[in-house]
This record gives sequence, structure tokens and C-alpha cells, in this order.
Amino acid sequence: MRKVVLGFSGGLDTSYCVKYLSEEKGYEVHSVIVNTGGFTAEELQEIEKRAYSLGVKSHKTVDAVRSYYDKVIRYLVFGNVLKNNTYPLSVSAERMSQALAIAEYVKEVGADAVAHGSTGAGNDQVRFDMIFHIMIPGVEIITPIRDLKLSREAEIAYLQSKGVEMNFAKAMYSINKGIWGTSVGGKETLTSNGMLPEEAWPTQLTKNDPEQVVLSFEKGELTGVNDKKFDHPTDAIVYLQTLAGGFAIGRDIHVGDTIIGIKGRVGFEAAAPMVILKAHHALEKHVLSKWQLTWKDQLATFYGNWMHEGQILDPVMRDIEAYLQHSQENVTGKVFVNLMPYRFQVTGIESAYDLMSSKFGKYGEMNSGWSGEDVRGFSKIFGNQTMIWNQVNESNKK
Repeated sequence: MRKVVLGFSGGLDTSYCVKYLSEEKGYEVHSVIVNTGGFTAEELQEIEKRAYSLGVKSHKTVDAVRSYYDKVIRYLVFGNVLKNNTYPLSVSAERMSQALAIAEYVKEVGADAVAHGSTGAGNDQVRFDMIFHIMIPGVEIITPIRDLKLSREAEIAYLQSKGVEMNFAKAMYSINKGIWGTSVGGKETLTSNGMLPEEAWPTQLTKNDPEQVVLSFEKGELTGVNDKKFDHPTDAIVYLQTLAGGFAIGRDIHVGDTIIGIKGRVGFEAAAPMVILKAHHALEKHVLSKWQLTWKDQLATFYGNWMHEGQILDPVMRDIEAYLQHSQENVTGKVFVNLMPYRFQVTGIESAYDLMSSKFGKYGEMNSGWSGEDVRGFSKIFGNQTMIWNQVNESNKK
């Protein structure tokens, strides 16, 4: 039998793929889940059980949480990356780590083909296909959901006809969990107006009394939360999620331009990522110079967009990462954040590198490093070229 490696999440789409590939197409299916966070050990065990119950030949769990952070998330933090000023790339970034790990597993198994459960209307199909073309050229790529143009209702009907039991009501929503957030897609996101119902959000509101958290950053990376220090930033992210998640923080709908040229909406919840990004940005605004912030914003915007479109292997990404890494040398300090139901507020920072030092002056009150005459002269010279332009052009109008 021909071997196919299937990227498997245990959800509706990939469950359909197992049955279709094994029973309709006669493939020996080897499923693999690449854990980029968001799954408990118990959930991973249940996913493995589901894979075998559906008929896979073998199943493997790849732990990619730390490598995902080291190769991707840290640069999203350094760049304060929010797609369209909204979305922290919760799913689009993790797909890169998953695709690369699946490609390596295809080589390990010696598979004839690789399969994924992407539809024909989203970004993931391009991300997976492109990585596979680059990393495992010549290996056939099979995409049943895309090729058969299946609706979720059609997938459910097929699985029911095969006697498959699962929570089909929950399966009406497409949920992708990861350490950098969870995306939620459903009927409400298929139109331009509508919010996901409360029950569709994976994390429910359980906290109502405000709490303050103190985030500690070292060279741009989260190393501590309150009085706890962590060996690796992924542990800090997970811990912060336990504190902030219960406030239902970080829920939103992202509206964006897809790689294939259509507009799309998707819901997401990302409590820890949103708090980290805003806290990190607040610290940067205190410790970086004006032009560091300006150029970093421009490069980070490109980096986030190119990551979103699956171009992690483009060498320009390594160049931008080197810049982002260097920019973090002085991004060290504490950030104070108030957590409240559905929102949070950054209240301030403490850092040895804080450029808002009173010995140089207090904004709007007292100047310590210059005189009034200094400012008069500076203002005249600073606007000199614009003054010349205006005078020359006014004289030519006459």
C-alpha cells in the first residue's frame, strides 16, 4: 500500500481525511500532530486514540512548542506584530512550524504522499503546499477537503455514514489551538457582520475581580510573571494564560486579505499574547530611540505580513530577525498590567534603561538640559528648509 502522512488535529476535517484516504483511496495513513501549544497531555492522548479509532496505521505526536517560540514567536514579540493592528498571527505563524515538522516526518516515514485538511478558500492550503514543495519536492500533496469542495455539513454526513462518533455540534466551529492563541471560525465569521456567541469561545469568563500582574522582560523576552521566574519564555506564556484567560481577554474578530486574494473573517482569543505584545511595546517606547521604533515598526509589519503568507523560508526573514534581535539589547524591565473582564490596561514600566529620566527634563513642565535660547535657535534651524520652500514658492506665485 502507498503511504501517506496526514497532518492530524483530531477535528472534523482531518477526521474526514483519515476515513477518505484509507477507505476510499486505499492509502496506509500515518497521522502526525505537531503540538505548538494549547494541548494538554490528556488532549493529545485523546487525539491519538481518535486517530487509531479512525483507522490510521501509526500516529506520532511532535512537541514543537519551544522550537515554535525560538524560531517564530520571539520575533513576533520583538516586532509587536499584529496583523492589521488586530491579529497576533495565532494560527498563521504556527502553521509554519507544523508544516516544517510534517515535512520532516514524511522523510522519516518514507511516504509517497502528504495530506492536509485545508479547504480551498483559506490561507492554510498555500502555507502547507508551499512548504511541502520547498522541503519535500516531488512528494504528492493530497487535499481531500479542497479537491472535493466539501462543506462542514457534508463532512459530518460522511462520517456519520461511517459510524464515526464525535461531538458534531462542536464541530460546527473550526477551532485551532496554540500557545500563541486560538482561532475560532463558524457561521458568524462567514459574513461581514456578526459576533461569535459566548458558547463558541473555548475559554469562558470566570474572573470578575481585577488583578494586577507584573511582567518581567530581559532583552525583549518574557522571563517572569509576578514573583515567578521561568526557565523558558514558553513556560511564562502558559502561566500568564492561566491568569489572564479567565478574564476573557484578547477576544476579537480579524478581518484580513487572504493570500489567495479574497477577504476573510476569523475569530480568535489570545489573552497572554495580547497582554505580552502590548506590555512589550510599552517597555520599548520607554527604552528605544525614536528612529529605532520607527524603523522597527516598518520592518516588523513586513515580517508579520510575509510570515502570514507562509514565507518563513525566504532568506529576507533571517535578515529582519537579525535586526529585531539586535533592537532588543536594552528592552529589559518590568511592566505593570491591570487585568479586568474582557480588557486590560498597561499602567507603567520600570527599567534601568528608561529614557524618560527626570534629570533630562520633565515633559511639559521643566527643561533641565537646554535653555529657552537653545530652543529658539533649534526651532529656527529645524524649520529652515521648509521656510525657504514656502518663501520661494510664494514669490513665484506673484
